[in-house]
Amino acid sequence: MFENVVNFDIRNLTIMAVSFHFEKSVVLKNRTKLKNAIKQIFKVEQRALASLDVIFCSDAYLLQINQTYLQHNYFTDIITFDLSESMDADIMGEIYISVDTVKSNASRFKVDLNHELHRVIFHGVLHLCSFNDKSPAQSRAMSKAEDKYLELYFSSKTSD
Repeated sequence: MFENVVNFDIRNLTIMAVSFHFEKSVVLKNRTKLKNAIKQIFKVEQRALASLDVIFCSDAYLLQINQTYLQHNYFTDIITFDLSESMDADIMGEIYISVDTVKSNASRFKVDLNHELHRVIFHGVLHLCSFNDKSPAQSRAMSKAEDKYLELYFSSKTSD
């Protein structure tokens, strides 16, 4: 996958669990390739991953999470939770993605749905790797990293 970026040790990837869950249906192609890309992002960003659950859901489902856990009363495309036991522990995370909002954003920004879906997934992964997007400078750094990983992912010829 990203072999040219870092030395790659497949033995270390087998202990990192990445799972996809579908509260709302969406076409997610090349899941094995995507799981490996996610694991590789953690390696490149020098973060240890224990487990990651990516949950694809509806706007209503994600709004409920936003209201309940973050006290925000608005729709969003993604919410990321770092459930790690401590700052030094391997990362255990959950990424909730609104399929409805991702589809809407893909249409609004005139980009392919598959590309937008992967951008949002990588965005959540980058949050777990300590990227933030609260300030303009942080948002630029996050976008640059998203673009880098999207380019690496979509230029790779590997598939399931």
